[in-house]
Amino acid sequence: MKITPTIKYIAFALLFAFVSCSDDDNTITPVASDPNPTPDPNPVSLTNEVEIYVADKIHNNLTLAVVNGSDSAFLLDKTGQKVHEFTFDDRLGNDLEILPNGKMLGIFKDPAATIIFGGHGGKVKILNSDGSVDWEYFLSSDDFVLHHDVEMLPNGNVLLLVWERISETIQEPHGSINSGNIYTEKIMEINPTTNSIVWEWRSWEHIVQDEDPALLNYGVVSQNPHKIHINYNPASNGDIMHANGFDYDETKDVIYLSVNFFSEVWVIDHSTTTAEATTSTGGNYGKGGDLLYRFGNPLAYDNTVGEVRSDRNHYPNLLENGVPGEGNILLYVNGLSAGFSKVLELEMPATFTLTPDVDNEPNLVWSYENTDIFSNKISGAERLSNGNTLICEGDFGFWEITPEKEIVWKYNGGDGAGFWRAYDFEVDDPRLANFGF
Repeated sequence: MKITPTIKYIAFALLFAFVSCSDDDNTITPVASDPNPTPDPNPVSLTNEVEIYVADKIHNNLTLAVVNGSDSAFLLDKTGQKVHEFTFDDRLGNDLEILPNGKMLGIFKDPAATIIFGGHGGKVKILNSDGSVDWEYFLSSDDFVLHHDVEMLPNGNVLLLVWERISETIQEPHGSINSGNIYTEKIMEINPTTNSIVWEWRSWEHIVQDEDPALLNYGVVSQNPHKIHINYNPASNGDIMHANGFDYDETKDVIYLSVNFFSEVWVIDHSTTTAEATTSTGGNYGKGGDLLYRFGNPLAYDNTVGEVRSDRNHYPNLLENGVPGEGNILLYVNGLSAGFSKVLELEMPATFTLTPDVDNEPNLVWSYENTDIFSNKISGAERLSNGNTLICEGDFGFWEITPEKEIVWKYNGGDGAGFWRAYDFEVDDPRLANFGF
């Protein structure tokens, strides 16, 4: 990995005053909320990519723009300047994060991978600030591949998302109607010191089917909301679930898993042992590895009660660290059928319960939709410390929205833009010290 500063500061202040600007910069007075603002004697210089900039309402912070499937990422300020760029030896398998110690954690593609659905990876790395590899873990074969997301847990272990191949011979007696291989989801927790698997959860061990009472896992789907309907989304290529992201809740010791082809988020008990996670008992919640809770699409478990709010989704982002809405989930709904995307803020229940034939959906706290925002894949949303919401529209760029739903910043990444996610950083965040901030 190479880390390249792209601009030098006279002062790194909240308004980001720079020594010089590129030829395509627009030196303009930013839009203010006052309809008759006093002209600014020192206007901020914005790049052409910044289409909206409301000076007194934006949060002047930095955005880590993770370029989807690329060998690069960059830190962006609100004037549109790329203040740092990162390049990597391998293409990203999607997620990239800056850790509390300033190192970078990312998932990268195995160029020889045989399971190659969108978002496939194969290896995960922790990188030092000079680009050297501090740690690497590889899992890519005909039977398994790491994909999409990665997260460092508070205990220092690494949480990984895995596609697991289930052959037709294995699935047929379990009531699957899919022909050929299917690829189900597995979550693994790895100790990076020993490279050992210290915990895992397999979706395959928590399925239900209503096709044939003579086969395994038979049950009425609507009466088994804690189970996963294995025939909900038959797919010719075998990618029947396509989970694409997760977040860990340390307080509740649960994992929120975004499952795109089910248009749901599944809540999984991380407090179980691996043995308990194969069953329907054990753990803090007594359900073993069965789903504790699920939301977004009650039709995925044949529940006709409750609003269907999600039409494909990404990034179940648990709001933490004192930001407004702490404890809620931000969810990017891609809106494949509607043709436009939206962001939901959902209040997680105090107690996880799933009851047949009732409305199990969480309370909607806030939402934002705009017919100009549409990305049918990738994307996400972050809550900023000032209460604004940063939206990553994957095939366009970034939007900053106030709680009152005013657009105060809009960054156009240009033709061919593709952003996996955007992560927010205060300009004095100690995590950025390794990169010269």
